[in-house]
Amino acid sequence: MPVHLFSVEGEAALAATMAREPLLAFDFDGTLAPIVARPDDARVPLAVARRLDLLAQRLPMAIISGRRVDDVRGRLSFAPQFVIGNHGAEDPQAGRCGSPEQLDPVRARLLAQVGELDAAGVSVEDKGYSLALHYRLARDRVRARAIVEALVAGLGDEAIAFGGKMVMNIVAAGAHDKADAVAGLVLRCGVEAAVFLGDDVNDEPVFARAEPGWLTVKVGRDDPASRASFCIDATEIVRLLDEMLDILARADAARAGG
Repeated sequence: MPVHLFSVEGEAALAATMAREPLLAFDFDGTLAPIVARPDDARVPLAVARRLDLLAQRLPMAIISGRRVDDVRGRLSFAPQFVIGNHGAEDPQAGRCGSPEQLDPVRARLLAQVGELDAAGVSVEDKGYSLALHYRLARDRVRARAIVEALVAGLGDEAIAFGGKMVMNIVAAGAHDKADAVAGLVLRCGVEAAVFLGDDVNDEPVFARAEPGWLTVKVGRDDPASRASFCIDATEIVRLLDEMLDILARADAARAGG
């Protein structure tokens, strides 16, 4: 079970990791941007964006999202060095992206069942390198989820499905996930540590694969089985970013005075 970050143990871990000038990596929906009924309405609150902008000027920063890269970039009022999309499968800056054609058999399956999905209130979002079946707006979410789960249960070896908050995600088998993305960025940036914040099932690979120099934080305390080392409430994001900035400011002041 993750430990609250704002505890003696958590504060010490945060200070030690920040002293190593780590990569800062964040999920988008549910972590930086509150979950909303319609995904198109998601935005990063101004108070959060301002602090992220300051941090991005000081340390390498990445946004690693289930959304498409272009979709994420259009929702940011600050400039992280890296944006990786489609749960880790889309990384154009590294010249690495999955193959959209790998999901064509799944698209054909969805097309064959489009009537049933529409009737159940399930919307299909095709993001090229992944697919998302949303049922947040379904009148009967239990029925909608059952239909979605039955559909993905019949997928072949070409695809992998995993749930989320009122959504089922589908990616090509063998596609890079968020853990691959964080590990790759650590190497590309030449750093020895990473901080990663996430809130959902697709963030668990990062938590599970964390190296000794990674600080992993689950946003929300709704999953005691999460593999994250620490957790915070969604309302504590600003507090965490402020602590990061304060730690960096103190380190800069100590160097200037030393």
